[in-house]
Amino acid sequence: MKNICVVGVGYVGIITAACFADLGNKVVGLDIDESKIAGLKQGVMPIYEPGLKELIDRNVQANRISFTTSYEEGLKDAEFVFIAVGTPSGVDGEADLQYVAAAARSIADHIHEGLIIINKSTVPVGTGDWVADIVREQNPDAGDFSVVSCPEFLREGSAIGDFMEPHRIVVGSLDAEAADKVAQLHLPLRAPIVVTDLRTAEMIKYASNAFLATKISFINEIANICEDLGADVMEVSNGMGFDSRIGPAFLNAGIGYGGSCFPKDVQALTYMAEKSGRHPQLLHSVMDINADRRVMAVEQVKSMLESEDLSGKTIGLLGLTFKPNTDDLRDAPAVTIAKLLLKERAAVKAFDPIAMEEAAKLLPSIQMTETPYQMAEGCDLLMVNTEWNEFRQLDLSRIKAAMKSPNLFDGRNIYDPATMVKLGFRYRGVGRGYNGD
Repeated sequence: MKNICVVGVGYVGIITAACFADLGNKVVGLDIDESKIAGLKQGVMPIYEPGLKELIDRNVQANRISFTTSYEEGLKDAEFVFIAVGTPSGVDGEADLQYVAAAARSIADHIHEGLIIINKSTVPVGTGDWVADIVREQNPDAGDFSVVSCPEFLREGSAIGDFMEPHRIVVGSLDAEAADKVAQLHLPLRAPIVVTDLRTAEMIKYASNAFLATKISFINEIANICEDLGADVMEVSNGMGFDSRIGPAFLNAGIGYGGSCFPKDVQALTYMAEKSGRHPQLLHSVMDINADRRVMAVEQVKSMLESEDLSGKTIGLLGLTFKPNTDDLRDAPAVTIAKLLLKERAAVKAFDPIAMEEAAKLLPSIQMTETPYQMAEGCDLLMVNTEWNEFRQLDLSRIKAAMKSPNLFDGRNIYDPATMVKLGFRYRGVGRGYNGD
């Protein structure tokens, strides 16, 4: 059993804390947000993630995890301290490191000999060295400590499984002994461990996310061509995915990627490249294609309704989060699309299984409904924005009967075009070629 402190109980931090506790360690989750800590002490989770509450409750009862706002309390017995705070995009796309710096200074105020500081947040290349400098400047008597990079590779909606069964663990440090200790901490996960230097570890995270974002933008570009030539992008993706050099993951065409990682990380990597005097042409194209998907979706809605604008039309949105099994609305394509529809003077209704309360705050001009069937009432068109499993099981005949006009734009390709046409819908997917016609 190791003593671990996790600074930041946002998405990455709370998953990290809960999973390390479940592996038998003694963990303290630390955050300066008093409301988050108070909530966790009462069993209220700061995020929605399948299985998280059960995991936290089990380890609280086993006395393996606790929560505090005090650095003194959190670091008292800690052998490892993970920095897992937010790194949002700055004005020019750079990663904003103010929360990392604040955490480093607070750690320095309560540091003890031999503490290993682990950057879990996604941070620009060179941040590990910078954190070490901050600690030494804040506390010249800090003594012997080490900084290690151990980036996270968690997917919202499946983060607990990703943590417990990772494809690999990346550990970066200039201190071989510290790197070995962090590697040992992860041995129970029985995953390949890549040990490298600080800057390379930081770069692995950005390069990985940029490549996955590139796959999504690539297949969306192919979807555009498929629509023009009458091919079905889903069959194209399937045929491509059998090639082991390509693989099937992240080849689902749709309205683009969103969330807190891909948009931010591609922007930050682009910023780093440009600051180094490079011209990251591919990264710019990835971002441009992704942004275009949202505008194109609205244009496709207008085309289906044969309208130059959407005045007098009612559009229903199935799903608002950027992906299923999360309540995360950050940079969600549906949010952008909703705002674009409002600019086109449409009346917009929406339903999401999880995110309705937060969405109502973010999109006050949109009518939120309690069920997808209520949302369908009087709609001229429905648009699928999130591939929630619930939407695959809808009574589509009931949906059609409630609509003013049975138009359905499937932004995630969850329905079969021919089946939808047989049910009486005017259907359009993304890159589906004949779209069932």
